[in-house]
Amino acid sequence: MKVIAINGSPRKNGNTYDLINLVFDELHKEGIETELIQLGGKQVRGCMACMKCFQNADQQCVNKTDEINEIIEKMRDADGIILGSPTYFANVSAEMKALIDRAGLVGIANNHMFKRKVGAAVVAVRRGGSVDVFNSINHFFFLNQVVVPGSSYWNIGFGMDKGETKNDAEGIQTMKNLGCNMAWTLKKLHG
Repeated sequence: MKVIAINGSPRKNGNTYDLINLVFDELHKEGIETELIQLGGKQVRGCMACMKCFQNADQQCVNKTDEINEIIEKMRDADGIILGSPTYFANVSAEMKALIDRAGLVGIANNHMFKRKVGAAVVAVRRGGSVDVFNSINHFFFLNQVVVPGSSYWNIGFGMDKGETKNDAEGIQTMKNLGCNMAWTLKKLHG
């Protein structure tokens, strides 16, 4: 089994990265392979609303000018998907929004190709707005018929400066519980 995580933070090894790795640690303990893709910092475009993904139904976005199609392919091939984002003005990063919009439509246009995968949101926040980020990511999962395991709290870690989420004891435990629950769900569905 394999879980792919897409880190939507422009900071390569920042708080979102740290939180994703806490989930990964628990998945590794259960023998589940992981891969991290750094989306932040890549030049990605938003959805053009051309709806060609419904006409073509080829599991790709018609826009081939960036790496979104490679990421969509990795999402399609994985058993589980983690989408991680910092909180920007009470929402996901622009890069994560571009992925959500484009992968979401491609998935739906291709007979819900992410259906019954296991998905989890991971959110880093300084103080407020994180529940909106958590909801935005989960809306993507729910519309694509992805199975979403819970944790002991919303999948949120608090911290602004790089490394600060490592001081959030409840956030750390939430990510560990999420990793355990994600592994359990993956094994029940695909084991």
